[in-house]
Amino acid sequence: MPKTDMTLDRITDLLARAKKAGADDADAVYVEGTSLSVSQRLGKLEKLERSEGADLGLRVLIGKQQAVVSSSDTSESALNELIERAVAMAKNAPEDPFCGIADPSELAKIFDVEALELCEPGEVSQEKLIAWATACEEAARSVESITNSEGSDAGWGRHQVTLAATNGFANSYAGSGSHISVSVIAGTGTGMERDYDYDSAVFSTDLRDPVEIGLKAAEKTLKRMNPRKVKSTQVPVIYDPRVSASIVGHLAGAINGSGIARGTSFLLDAMGKEIFAPGINIIDNPHRKRGLRSKPFDAEGVANQKRHLIEDGVLKTWIMDLRSARQLGLKSTGNASRGAGSLPGPSTTNLYMEPGSISPADMIKGIKSGLYITEMIGSSVNGVTGDYSRGASGFWIEDGVLAYPVSEITVAGNLKDMFKSVVPANDLTFKYGTNAPTLRIDGLTLAGQ
Repeated sequence: MPKTDMTLDRITDLLARAKKAGADDADAVYVEGTSLSVSQRLGKLEKLERSEGADLGLRVLIGKQQAVVSSSDTSESALNELIERAVAMAKNAPEDPFCGIADPSELAKIFDVEALELCEPGEVSQEKLIAWATACEEAARSVESITNSEGSDAGWGRHQVTLAATNGFANSYAGSGSHISVSVIAGTGTGMERDYDYDSAVFSTDLRDPVEIGLKAAEKTLKRMNPRKVKSTQVPVIYDPRVSASIVGHLAGAINGSGIARGTSFLLDAMGKEIFAPGINIIDNPHRKRGLRSKPFDAEGVANQKRHLIEDGVLKTWIMDLRSARQLGLKSTGNASRGAGSLPGPSTTNLYMEPGSISPADMIKGIKSGLYITEMIGSSVNGVTGDYSRGASGFWIEDGVLAYPVSEITVAGNLKDMFKSVVPANDLTFKYGTNAPTLRIDGLTLAGQ
């Protein structure tokens, strides 16, 4: 993949040619990436893959009609065909009164990409990835009573995003990421249990030690041995950080501007209202240093910034791109995301709930009977009503301690009530794109035996 396959000058020229062919406005996104991954199982290398690729997406607008086409071929003949197809498709597309590129006043103008530290210099070698995967699995399998392995995995990748539009915007940024994971099994026959551990980071130097990851995976697996079932009841539930981010994710889905504009969210009338308890803050921050989803501008070139979605329990904003903002009579929050072959849509970046003041240990200590969830299976969440039902496994809390592992439980409630009941612990860490500390939610119904 040539590094200079599509320069900003070539993309800007492509947009000028699109206008000459009949487009009133146009924008283009070019994404090129390199990735390297390895996996092994029982000490034997199972996969070693390297991929390099690039995609160009062109959107043209004629009046209130628009079309998107994409191609991985950036030869001159292919670009000419791309323009012809896009213009022809736009002429036959239905009108969309809310489509359009950004006004120049909305564009990101001054930003320091280097300060975000989005891209690690250099490349992680396959030898290092193999060493990570090997050390991780060996550490997990070295623990007594671990009987099998589902394998370990390590990977690295880098991508470059270039965006330009006929409103004058033209810029690019690069990002990188690395990860290590392992999953192992304990027990035999119908008594087998599995668990995993995982870490990811923008800079490989920020990853946890592979040996630590392996040992933690083994420890988690052994704790799950001989799970019990519990009777149906209603008790306090604690969400481990591995699964607590899902609660924040459900909020993000409910306040997505597209759903709000369609009128299909259970939080449709919640703007400016207290939907979490006082003191709860949920933030989307595209400029977090070394954030897994950090970016200097959004997919429409609009300026983005750190925003409180929930401040002191109150809903402060929807998550919007240009189209949904226009539908709602508001301004974009700079949350547009898109692929080369798709139209922009609203999406979060580094989304997180701020930590509380209580430790997870003290949170558990205050519960006579309850459920500590470490894994969730399946999902039945109604975005229109807020009804919530998910399979879960974890540990039963008895007299303030984790008494024994439990499985085959369904946890049910309504997200409106759940949001009001959320209490965060003080253990927030940034491990995923969406993060939350340990959370306690009272009043959930458990369906067991």
